[in-house]
Amino acid sequence: MVVYALITRQAFRRYLTYRGALFGGVLANTVFGVIKAFIMTAVWRQRSTIGGYGLADVLTYVFLAQAMIGPMSLLTNGLDIPARVRSGDIGTDLFRPVDFQNYWLATDLGRAGFALLGRSVVPFVIGGLLFHLHVPKDPRVWAAFLVAVFLGTIVSFAMRYLVAMSCFWLLDEKGVTGLANVLTGVFGGMIVPLVLFPSWLGHLARTLPWASLVQVPADVFLGKRTGASVGGAYLFEIGWAAALLLLGRLVTRRARHRVVVQGG
Repeated sequence: MVVYALITRQAFRRYLTYRGALFGGVLANTVFGVIKAFIMTAVWRQRSTIGGYGLADVLTYVFLAQAMIGPMSLLTNGLDIPARVRSGDIGTDLFRPVDFQNYWLATDLGRAGFALLGRSVVPFVIGGLLFHLHVPKDPRVWAAFLVAVFLGTIVSFAMRYLVAMSCFWLLDEKGVTGLANVLTGVFGGMIVPLVLFPSWLGHLARTLPWASLVQVPADVFLGKRTGASVGGAYLFEIGWAAALLLLGRLVTRRARHRVVVQGG
């Protein structure tokens, strides 16, 4: 565990050096958040409540979604596995004295931690200054929200890991990554809250793993989930994380076998 903690810390420090990218990310997330907030305001003027969300709720959701872009890596894969496969360096990675999947998970947690502190706080604060947001005063809600974000980050990693590992067979994973990004944008709730979906589609979307990335943490933050319902949200995220990580482990085993066979 100490080794993986050190890997996470090193990843955090590595991303700290990309200050230009940090500034650009913060600016983009803030600007698009403001644009989306004006759009939602226009929609909510037609009806005071949609899907149980009032105007303050949906505006808060907008800036939470913008804040989750970095930690959840909603727009990019965020893993260097494909590049290392194409360069041949993956052969060395697979035979390091650390678990391959856990190594990349620890690295991704360092990246996500940096993104949460560096890219998430400013857009949300600016959103709070420009619009009336629903901000909980109870520290227990904030703690529950951070747990949901942490679990959602693991689900996000598990899905992106599977996409990245496809390069062992396809070599160029861009098509799979593009499809995954579309599914994440739609079913993750990044574009609009899942409560705006038609009833059958919204129900389906809330049972898929992408709901862990934005919708579930947002519902905890907004108080849509309280008490036992928060525990249910955690179990939902843990269940998907466990299933996807197990699938990733099986794929890793097949990928290792493929490297050994092709390498002689």
